[in-house]
Amino acid sequence: MAEADPKFVNVHQAKTNYSKLLERAHAGEEIILAKDGKPYAKMVPFHDPSKPRRKPGRWPELRNIPSRVWFEPLPEDELAAWEGKYSGEF
Repeated sequence: MAEADPKFVNVHQAKTNYSKLLERAHAGEEIILAKDGKPYAKMVPFHDPSKPRRKPGRWPELRNIPSRVWFEPLPEDELAAWEGKYSGEF
């Protein structure tokens, strides 16, 4: 039965609750519209194809930088300066 599944929505119910269904689809839910109890169409969130997805590794020259540059902790005096606790001169 199409009415028992919350993803299935009868066409008449879809006309009545279009705004709510639109919000559910925008939130990421797939909603199947049913006509005479049979799946007829699907509402899905829109993904803009003109906006490219991020591709990791686009700056291959960053791979050659040693990991200590990225993950080595700061010296105590420099860390204190970043936290606003250092009052001395560099």
